[in-house]
Parts: sequence; structure tokens; C-alpha cells
Amino acid sequence: MMPDATEREFDVVVIGAGAVGENVAGRVVQGGLTAVLVEAELVGGECSYWACMPSKALLRPGTALHGAQTTPGAKEAVTRTLDAAAVLERRDYFTSNWQDDSQVSWVKDTGIDLVRGHAWLTGPKAVEVAGLDGTQHLLRARHAVVLATGSTPNTPPIEGLEDVQVWGTREATSAREVPERLAVVGGGVAGTELAQAFARLGSSVTLVARSGLLGNYPEEASALVAAGLRADGVELRLNTATERVSENDDGTLTLSLGDGTTVTAEKVLVSTGRHPALEGLGLESVGFEPDESGHLSLSTDPSGLAQGTPGDEPWLYAVGDAAGKNLFTHQGKYEARVTGDAIAARAKGELKGTPGDWTPYAQTANQHAVPSVVFTDPELASVGRTLQAASKDGYNASSVELPIQVAGSSLHSENYEGWAQLVVDEDRRVLLGATFAGPDVAELLHAATIAVVGEVPLDRLWHAVPSYPTISEVWLRLLEEYGLRFLFELTSQFG
Repeated sequence: MMPDATEREFDVVVIGAGAVGENVAGRVVQGGLTAVLVEAELVGGECSYWACMPSKALLRPGTALHGAQTTPGAKEAVTRTLDAAAVLERRDYFTSNWQDDSQVSWVKDTGIDLVRGHAWLTGPKAVEVAGLDGTQHLLRARHAVVLATGSTPNTPPIEGLEDVQVWGTREATSAREVPERLAVVGGGVAGTELAQAFARLGSSVTLVARSGLLGNYPEEASALVAAGLRADGVELRLNTATERVSENDDGTLTLSLGDGTTVTAEKVLVSTGRHPALEGLGLESVGFEPDESGHLSLSTDPSGLAQGTPGDEPWLYAVGDAAGKNLFTHQGKYEARVTGDAIAARAKGELKGTPGDWTPYAQTANQHAVPSVVFTDPELASVGRTLQAASKDGYNASSVELPIQVAGSSLHSENYEGWAQLVVDEDRRVLLGATFAGPDVAELLHAATIAVVGEVPLDRLWHAVPSYPTISEVWLRLLEEYGLRFLFELTSQFG
């Protein structure tokens, strides 16, 4: 600590003022505690400025235009392509032009203190901050330090990558111009979404993935997304490694692929996953060491408490991407609310030990009902376990799947193509998971999430009547395909 450092004490110190950190601090303040947020960049974090909001702002105009183009009566009125400049301007609006004034005002109005700077642990409940204004701070926590530092991109082992200027997702979502040619390395959610966004904005896009596209989802669902990308002109080089990247004399970049071919583009976007941003936080000073790959990780209990924290009283927590469980903003905010409430309850002596499942202080949904949406066109929406995951976890599971072919889908757009799957626990006759693929299926997802979290029995779910004519009618078709109507007939005859 420098001699002129200012020293202050709070009930809770939160490192990271993204959406997750904001929610933790907000909950502990609501619980009657004091809190300070420490942030080295923009208050609001990755989601607000470089991830969720700008990427969806880039995607939505293309989806709206395509929706009109696939609906007779509307398609005849569509005479233009996307206005890229207008799309980028709308993106700027949703990022508040990368200004965090409104977020800072919310922090202040909520009663949370804010320190701008780089923070690290120096000991139990002790955080040092190198302020962006040159001031040094020593913050002490009476009850808890919370790591809400998000995640950082993985760097794939590609020869020459460190010698050239490539895009990460930040550079892609904040781009000022649309490149003539874009090469995307990575077939995960971010790479897939941004490949389609830039293709619809006018780029010639090639996506290269070491394995398949969206490999964490059922193949039938990801195949529909792949077809959507190809329809937009995206060239897919799947199950193909990128071995080398080099810069050409004209400033373009060339990827050398494992199959002997090359791809040349003005810009290369590398999107090959992320890992918790825990380096440089001083975790070594409180007993945590990096693994063989040099990465730090934390194991947390259902309340977000870091396991192995030194001292007699629990004090170190990790939430959101920093906890490394589910790298989704919505899930991180859920964890933050749970953790904030748990911290306040422990401070008041109302919570002892590990909280039980499905209580206000346990992040139980992390194990059973994590929703996710790929905002491509068509969309891919999923919650809970896949059939393979359910079997691996020891469930006696089955699945039922169907193409989405109901009155609502045929009215939605011409030649609507979709797919839906339910995963069932046969012993309890409840849903373990659900997946939907098709235009606008994201709005089907919360019903599935409720069914999984509430463990709604299938014979009760049968009475949740979908409105006609909507795409939600696929729920009825899935339950019928599962055989529920036949089972009801047997029950009425013999039960």
C-alpha cells in the first residue's frame, strides 16, 4: 500500500461493476448493508457495451427484414436491403455511445459507492485499488468481498495470431464500418451470431470451426441455424482447424486451414470461448493458485461462497462469469441476487452453513434450468438438460421431438421451418429440458423454464392449453407425440 492511500470500510466490496456486480451491490444495499463497486472500465460492463446489447442491436434489423421478406403481402413491399449506417447508429444508441453516465447515476441513486480503478486482494477482506485518477485506495470489507469480474476471451493456439491485429467480439460489436470480407474463427454462439449479423450488413463471411456449429445443442436444432447462415451467404468450413494467420502486403489477413485451403479477408474475428477473468486479482495472496494451464478458477457453494476461503468466517464470493459456471448475463444476474441476499442474511445471523436447494439463498437453477438463446435467424432456444446430459446425470430419461408445423407457424411466415424437443424424467414424469429452433422461438422458452423449475407433472402440463393460432401450439403436439393422450385414455378406462 502506498503511504498516501485512502482507507475506507464497507460491509461489502464488489470488484466489477457490470450487470452482475451491480445486482450484488443493489441486493446487499436493499438488505441494509453498505457496498462499494470497483470498476476499471465502464459501469454496466461487457453486456451493456460489447456483448448482449450491441450484438442483438446488430442482429435485430436483419431478422425483422427477413421476417417481412418471408411473409406474402409484406415481402412485396420490401424493396431495399439493410441500411448498414442506420443499423450501426441504432447499435450506438443501445450502447449509450459507450458512455456510462446513466449507469453511474443508478449506482449513486441506489446508495452504492463507486471507485474507478484496478482492484486486487491483499488479504482476507482487504482490497487495494489503483484509482484511474492516480489515487490509491485501501478498502476493507466487514462481511464480504465479491468477485464479479466477468470473463476474458480464450486465445486459440494459432500460429502467427499474436503478430497480427484481429477482432475479438468487442471489436466486432463496436465496429465503425462493415468489412468487405470477414473471416470468423469459432462456431459457438458469439461467432455464429456475428457471422450472420455481418453477412446481412453486406460482408462476405466465412466461418471456420474446429468442430461443428453450436455443438452444445442438439444436431437437428443447430442444422437449422447452419441452413439459415448458408441462406445468407455465409460459407461454413466446419470440422476444420485454423493453423496459421498471416498479414498480406495490402493489409488483408489470410487464414491457412488444416485441409490445405486458405481464407483471405479484411478482418478476422476470433471467437473461441471465454474463461473467468480472475488473473491479477491477488487471489494468490489468500491461498488460491493457478492450474497447470496458468488459469485461476474458483469452486463456489450454492450461495456463491468460494470454497477454500481462508479464515473462520465466510467472506469471499464469486458470481457470474467469474464463478465459471454458466456464462450468461441473465444467469449471472440471478446468481448475483441470490448471493447478495445470502450475504445480507449471513451478516444478520439469519443464514448458517450451506443453504438448501430452491431456497432464496441457493443458486439451484444453475444445476437444473439454465436458459439460453442463440439470437440468429432462425433462433435456437434451450433450457435444462439435453437427453445426453440427463442420461449422464443418472436420470431415466427419454425425449420426444417434432418439426414445428402448427397453424401459428404457417401464419408466421411462408415455409416456416422449426424443430422442438422435450426431455422427460420417466420416473417422475416431469420435464428435464427443452429445445426449440425456428423463427421467434425465444418467446417459447420461458414457459419451458417454468415447467422445468416447477417440476410440473406432464399430466398437469397437459392442461396448460396453448392459444390458437400460435407457435406455442407445438407444446400440445409434443405432449401428444409423447403419448399423453393415449395414457389419459387408459387411465379413464382402467384407473
